[in-house]
Amino acid sequence: MSNIPEDLYYAASHEWLKMGPDGLATVGITDFAQSELGDVVYVELPVVGTQVNAGQPVSVVESVKTASDINAPVSGEVVAVNDALVATPENINSEPYEGGWLFKLRPSQQSELEALLNAGDYQSSL
Repeated sequence: MSNIPEDLYYAASHEWLKMGPDGLATVGITDFAQSELGDVVYVELPVVGTQVNAGQPVSVVESVKTASDINAPVSGEVVAVNDALVATPENINSEPYEGGWLFKLRPSQQSELEALLNAGDYQSSL
């Protein structure tokens, strides 16, 4: 059974999004996604300042099994990346919702959040 925190938004493509009090959205991959990938060995992070569209590949996570595109759950501007993952990509496996976050966005269209799944709907999609 995957760990699916109730306070996050989820994309059908297995990204999670957490809105912060500062209006920024932190994005990572779900516990289910990291377990399907296996041991993560490399992360390609987006460039700060990049404008992204919802559903567009923004980052790449490589595991011993495969490489997987990570999509932006919502449109916006990349305002931060988790540089620690360059040295310790395995944090995505060990703590997908904490130290394993990938990037932060400043959402440009708040209405896109409504298209994302809540924890129950994401669980049902697995």
